[in-house]
Amino acid sequence: MTELKYEIKKNLGVIGEGTKGWKKEVNLVSWNERKPKLDIRDWDETHEKMGKGVTLNKNEVTELKKLLETVEFDEMEA
Repeated sequence: MTELKYEIKKNLGVIGEGTKGWKKEVNLVSWNERKPKLDIRDWDETHEKMGKGVTLNKNEVTELKKLLETVEFDEMEA
């Protein structure tokens, strides 16, 4: 199995925390030495273990921003 290489280039913030101390973070991550992408996933304290997440390129982030502007958040559960 090929080793997955990653480097967190910039931490943009934490948007949640799980019961075991893992944090759901938004980061700019370079995967396998490629151009950084926006990444949202759970990380342990040392950033050695990670959960499943989503990685978005610049165009996908732009489209997500447009979609989020249309969401009525008062209709969502807290």
